[in-house]
Amino acid sequence: MKYLDRDLSWLSFNYRVLMEAQDKKVPLIERLRFLAIYSSNLDEFFRVRVADIRNLAQIDKKKINKQIDVKPKRLLEKIHAEVSHQLQEYGESLTEVLNKLKEENIVICTSLEEIPTEAESEILHYFKTKVSAYMKPVFIARKKLFLDNQALYFAISFKSGRQSFLKIPSDKLPRFFKTKIDDKTYFIFLDDVIRLHLDLIYPGEEAVNCSSIKLNKDADLQIDDEYEGDLVEKIEKQIKKRNLGTPSRFLFDRNISDDLLSSLTSKLNLSEDDVVTGGRYHNLNDFFQISGGSKDLEYKKLKPIKRKEIDESRSIFKLIEKKDQLFHFPFHSYDYILQFFSEAAIDPEVEEINVTFYRMAKKSVIGEALISAAANGKKVTVFMEVKARFDEENNLVWARRMKEAGITILYSLPGLKVHAKVALVKKKQKMYGFFGTGNLNEKTSEIYCDHGLLSCHKEMTKELAAVFDFLYENKSPSPFRHLIVSQFNAMRRFEELIDREIKHAKAGKEARITIKLNNLQEQHLIQKLYEAAEVGVEVRMIVRSICCLTPGVNGIKVKRIVDRYLEHARIFCFHNAGSEEVYMGSSDWMNRNLHRRIEVSFPIYDDKMKEELITILGFQWEDDIKGVWMNAELENVRPSPEKVIRAQMDTYKYLNQ
Repeated sequence: MKYLDRDLSWLSFNYRVLMEAQDKKVPLIERLRFLAIYSSNLDEFFRVRVADIRNLAQIDKKKINKQIDVKPKRLLEKIHAEVSHQLQEYGESLTEVLNKLKEENIVICTSLEEIPTEAESEILHYFKTKVSAYMKPVFIARKKLFLDNQALYFAISFKSGRQSFLKIPSDKLPRFFKTKIDDKTYFIFLDDVIRLHLDLIYPGEEAVNCSSIKLNKDADLQIDDEYEGDLVEKIEKQIKKRNLGTPSRFLFDRNISDDLLSSLTSKLNLSEDDVVTGGRYHNLNDFFQISGGSKDLEYKKLKPIKRKEIDESRSIFKLIEKKDQLFHFPFHSYDYILQFFSEAAIDPEVEEINVTFYRMAKKSVIGEALISAAANGKKVTVFMEVKARFDEENNLVWARRMKEAGITILYSLPGLKVHAKVALVKKKQKMYGFFGTGNLNEKTSEIYCDHGLLSCHKEMTKELAAVFDFLYENKSPSPFRHLIVSQFNAMRRFEELIDREIKHAKAGKEARITIKLNNLQEQHLIQKLYEAAEVGVEVRMIVRSICCLTPGVNGIKVKRIVDRYLEHARIFCFHNAGSEEVYMGSSDWMNRNLHRRIEVSFPIYDDKMKEELITILGFQWEDDIKGVWMNAELENVRPSPEKVIRAQMDTYKYLNQ
């Protein structure tokens, strides 16, 4: 059976992001932000995936043929061809958005000529008092050069024949200098603030070519899954080495001189495959810094929905004892999850708190509550995943701080990542669990669509305690009857649920599977879905990003939704001859999630909550405004438009009723 390539499928998803930037019905500033998201996504793709594929291409062909079903060089050709096509559209979309913003009196200057002369003295003052402090020009004389990963630089050649490179300090200063003249707001790239004052940085030299460059490097940490040695120490060393990674893409301004480009590629030891023509500016994810203008240029902020029953209660634990509490973020206020941890920190009956963290917020109220809990004499244990890509450093900072406060910190397990989004609060007589689809992170809760359940269901919390016992003591749990936990029963349980639908279909009963994921790759479960569809099970997939299942096989449909919030939840709904079973959790159906991680999915037992989730899933399946159909050619096909359902907005209205 045919499976789609994961990387080409991901590029199809990123193109769907670009489609939002092209949509004239999306507010202009939001279109610019989708261009920023596209740019940021593509950057990470080259730093991680393209770097990995290129590494595979260096392996002996015999080994490749034995280990993987892809020819890396051919795949790289397809990737570069698709990216080239997308970037052409990206440039056209960016030009259109910038021109439309000018009509709204917001000018993002993309050349020195666009910078108003009235602003020159103000820009000079800014350069002298702020920017010049970071200027560290380096003349190119030695045989080898070193550029920081992802950093912005100028490569400059002078009339004297000398060459230099100069780092643009966009990690220290805002990327844009903002000024208002009459009724127009101007945003001037930090790059151009520097260009205007090269004579002050290089006195006595006359620049004949000044071009922006950027080097992406392999940014995936190579952590050996060993039992010996200090894992934290290894992570810290690898973070430092991230800047030393193998080049994966060297971007340069197409206006760079041949001599300067040749000199750079030689001294950076780059191959022809490394070098990619870019534009005048790189790191366009910095467009997120642009705001202002009329309110119509941005999405209207949605006021988080309050829960009156919780607001009027002095204790969220008392309410959880009466019934489970289900939340849908960002539509519901995340304050209720913060309240859960804050109340646990001061409740004298609470004896113990256990939490897993995958990506912590930099300013985490949950982290502060746990520190307070430890100070209040409670036993607090945190499992900190320090192999969460690009969040390793922040997680380590928090781990040290919590450890100093008396919290027991445990780190990543050899061979496993812990991706579960769970917490357990213990009192003498009861246990209270948090089960989530998204990270315990109040910042991302504002922009990610996720779900969270607070429950004191006796068996579910008992099984959650067994998960923590495994993480902390490597104690093998008893068979799980309620939770679905990767490494233990996930593959078997998902197979059973699919097989039951197959059985119902063969018996002539209505059979349906509706699954929502971020990524779908695991071939055995894809094959099971093919089998189910073949015997008449209606298989409906909502997959945001990577989808290796081929849409159309045996009538399977795949929908992709991209809207103002990032779709992040994982939901599994099995019709079960009319007695629906609904699960949610942290696990995508990727090889890594099902075979190399600890993930927790959990059932929804309350009938009203189950109905609520099925209704929300229905909005998503019927979304004909922000939803598209994926086809076997990896195209994003817009539905025949009735234009009546927009899942995120309809969910907000539904929950607000």
